[in-house]
Amino acid sequence: MAGSREKKRDPKASLALLWGEQGQPRRGPKPSLTAERIVAGAIEVADAEGPDAVSMQRVATELGVTTMALYRYFPGKAELVDLMVDSALGAPPGSIGRQDGWRPRLTEWARQCWALYRRHTWILAATAMRRQLMGPNQLAWMDSALAALAPTGLSAAQQHDTVLLIIGHIRSLAQQLVDADEEGGEEWNRLAGEVLERHGDQFPALTAAIAAGAFAPQSGDPLDFGLERILDGVTPLADQG
Repeated sequence: MAGSREKKRDPKASLALLWGEQGQPRRGPKPSLTAERIVAGAIEVADAEGPDAVSMQRVATELGVTTMALYRYFPGKAELVDLMVDSALGAPPGSIGRQDGWRPRLTEWARQCWALYRRHTWILAATAMRRQLMGPNQLAWMDSALAALAPTGLSAAQQHDTVLLIIGHIRSLAQQLVDADEEGGEEWNRLAGEVLERHGDQFPALTAAIAAGAFAPQSGDPLDFGLERILDGVTPLADQG
């Protein structure tokens, strides 16, 4: 029964939960849980074991309650995940607004966002391949980025596209974190090296790049290079304002 319920997603229920417009359960004994406690327990599971580990049954076990107790608060896992994302993001930190100028503000915004994706790597999967229902924290992050760009010469559409470019860069880096496999990477490097030893003359540019350290581990924050190039490209338009 629980499995069939988790297959359906109720956008109206998610929105009501995200915006605090759904009351406490009225039926049954006085509730011993809250939606906030359930969300916190689910986030702990996701942080420790990954997004696939999150299920209504697994979260119920973590909280020491029955699975059906969770259904008094959430129609299913999809609605729970919507709240997990918004709760994990939290409100944008005040350090963003304290920066002087649109570029430092947007840079700080990106760094704080990147920190969240590193801390909660499951957010990438939770927000992939579907239109995400946005709660107050998610909208606050978007508002904060657009506020940084508001004084620039960018049009509203260009401001939005700039934010999407930065988010795309962050999500690409987050995917690399998720896919990272040190043991598998070493094996791949060994096999690729053997192939290039035999056939490297067919790929002179690639062979030269590898020899020059193009694929070697880089120092510093991987966010920096792509973020700076995005902002460099936007700056001439932004400074027209």
